[in-house]
Amino acid sequence: MIETPHGPARAHLHEAEEPRGLLILGHGAGGGVTARDLVKARDVALGEGFNVALVEQPYRVAGRKSPAPAPQLDAAWIAVVEHLRGDLPIVCGGRSSGARVACRTAAETGAVGVLCLAFPLHPPGRPEKTRLPELEAVSVPVLIVQGESDPFGMPPAGADRTVVKIKGNHSLASDMGTLGGAVGEWLRLRV
Repeated sequence: MIETPHGPARAHLHEAEEPRGLLILGHGAGGGVTARDLVKARDVALGEGFNVALVEQPYRVAGRKSPAPAPQLDAAWIAVVEHLRGDLPIVCGGRSSGARVACRTAAETGAVGVLCLAFPLHPPGRPEKTRLPELEAVSVPVLIVQGESDPFGMPPAGADRTVVKIKGNHSLASDMGTLGGAVGEWLRLRV
C-alpha cells in the first residue's frame, strides 16, 4: 500500500533477476491489474530485465468502479511513482485510462518512455473529443499498441511515437504474441 493525496494505492511488485529498469503500469478505468495485456506486458518486461509495478488507483483500492477525476488520478500516480523511485530508469504506462494518466504525468515523473496499451484517443463515436493533445505533450518515446477495430480510435504515429496495430478491439486480447513482441522490442531500446 502506498499513501497518496487521494487515499491508498496498491502496487503489485515483480522483480527481475538483474534489473536495469522499472516499468510502472496502471489499469483501465473499469478494470484491474489482471487485464491480459497488462499481465503480458509485465511478463515481457521481466524477461527484458525490468522490475514491474502494477498499480491499483485509490478508487479501485476503495472498491469503487467509477474512476476519480483526472487531477486526482494524476496526483495519486505521481505519488506512487515517487514512492517507487529508486536508481533505475523508469518507464510509465498502462492500459486505456492508465495510459492517459502516464502520458499526462510523464514529465513530472521523469519517465524515460511511456507504454500505452489501447490508448483511448476519443470516446466511442465522438472523434471530435480527441485526446491527441495528451499524447502530443509527451516529450519522451511512446509506444502505443492498439486494436485495429478499437472503438476509441487509432492514434497516429509521430516523431517519437510508435503505433503498433494488432487484430482486435480495445481489449487487445486477440493477439498477445504481437503485443508481447512489440513491447519487448521497444523496452530493449529504453535503457
